[in-house]
Amino acid sequence: MKSFTKTLFFVLITLSTFSVFSQNTNKKLFNNIDAYLKASETNGFSGVVLVAKQGEVILSKGYGWADRKNKIPNSPATVFNIGSVTKQFTASAILKLVEQGKIKTSDKISSYFTQTPIDKSDITIHQLLTHTSGISNRTGGFRYDEASKEQFLKEFFESELHSKPGTKYQYANANYIMLTVILELVSGQTYNAFLKEHLFEPAHLKSTGYKSFNFNSEKLAHGYYYNRTDEKWADWGTTQQHLPYNNNHWYSIGKGDIHSTIEDLYKWHVALKNNVVLTSKTREIQETPYVAENDKMTSYYGYGWAISKSDKETKIVAHNGSNGLYFADFVRFVDDDVVVIYITNAFLGNESEYVAREIGKMVFNTNYTPTPISKNIYELIHEFMKTNSSKNAEKLPAYLKKELKDEFNDHAILNRLGYSRLKKEKQPGWALALFKLNVKLFPEDGNLWDSLGEAYLKYNQKDKAVKCYTKAVELGSEDSKKTLNKLLKEDE
Repeated sequence: MKSFTKTLFFVLITLSTFSVFSQNTNKKLFNNIDAYLKASETNGFSGVVLVAKQGEVILSKGYGWADRKNKIPNSPATVFNIGSVTKQFTASAILKLVEQGKIKTSDKISSYFTQTPIDKSDITIHQLLTHTSGISNRTGGFRYDEASKEQFLKEFFESELHSKPGTKYQYANANYIMLTVILELVSGQTYNAFLKEHLFEPAHLKSTGYKSFNFNSEKLAHGYYYNRTDEKWADWGTTQQHLPYNNNHWYSIGKGDIHSTIEDLYKWHVALKNNVVLTSKTREIQETPYVAENDKMTSYYGYGWAISKSDKETKIVAHNGSNGLYFADFVRFVDDDVVVIYITNAFLGNESEYVAREIGKMVFNTNYTPTPISKNIYELIHEFMKTNSSKNAEKLPAYLKKELKDEFNDHAILNRLGYSRLKKEKQPGWALALFKLNVKLFPEDGNLWDSLGEAYLKYNQKDKAVKCYTKAVELGSEDSKKTLNKLLKEDE
């Protein structure tokens, strides 16, 4: 009896010690992630993050503003446009129809549409799900323009294929819009109604949907972008203000623009993990790496999810998405039982795409400290211009390297800002300085010499303009020939 008592005491002490160690580890992780995001917040980061490990939510928090004008902060309950993270919901809905015995992934679209042309008659639902249908990523129009279902189908069937169906991976939103057409046709329900009944309600998602919501619009995060011309941040509003109010939303539906919260997306993760909405067999089918997304074969596409491996060779199931303002990333380290969900409503730059992955590194390496997200590069350049004369333009690259912690290597940025300034400056100033700096940084880009020539023309420096256009032509800029010939004829 004494031996049993000692053993029990030892077990209890061991469990208690492990629990304290786990709590301390998780607290350290929370502090590290929070510090990274707060530092990024001072540079303009705005968004929400949820991190869970072995079923315990380590961090669920908002940063920055959901609505700057009305001073409404982001929170775990804030509703965001999740972009192409939508695709795994659409894929799950299709697989629900498969479970119901109403369709098969091997079905050809010609079995649903009599108007299917010969070149597309063998496209299968599997190929739509995996972006191997051959449809071009140019098929379909701008996401917020009106388009009826019939109009989309006409464009889909009349479009030129990018490749033969089943032979090549080509990410194209039209694949998932077509899946939505099939979903509505087979189920007899609207996209939103089907997802609500078969996915959202079983998973207890209260703030997730497409277009129609049952909550106050104040919960919606506004999208923000840096306006290069006005040189300040601008409020784009909410997606609901841009989507068609009628049902002519067939450039948007199914492939993007579902709205959700990090709280709901975590509930969805748990529902998938516990086979609440799909069976374990169906989930395995959905998370199978069917086709390589890149030449290095480091990532594969499943059904609405991208499949890859961590540094530890464990399985990652993820998808991100953006409409150019919002950016969402849903990363599930399924073998490690870790999930990172991240959404922003103010895209600062490329670093904004890597937040979830940086946090993932922090989860598995407590000594890893990522560099905070930098300010938007256009905002940084404008700040430099406000405090420096155009004579100091050559100091700009060093300033950007210091702020961005990386070499400046984008040919287009200074060119865009140069044109914005060219409209405002009647006399040579920052516009000309930016164009001159750009050709110095990237002397082999003929398009940049063309732009500098245009600036010299505006400021009546014809001889210098001719030299620039000549250089542009030498570097292969075909568009510069016409202008150069015109200038040379004037001198004859």
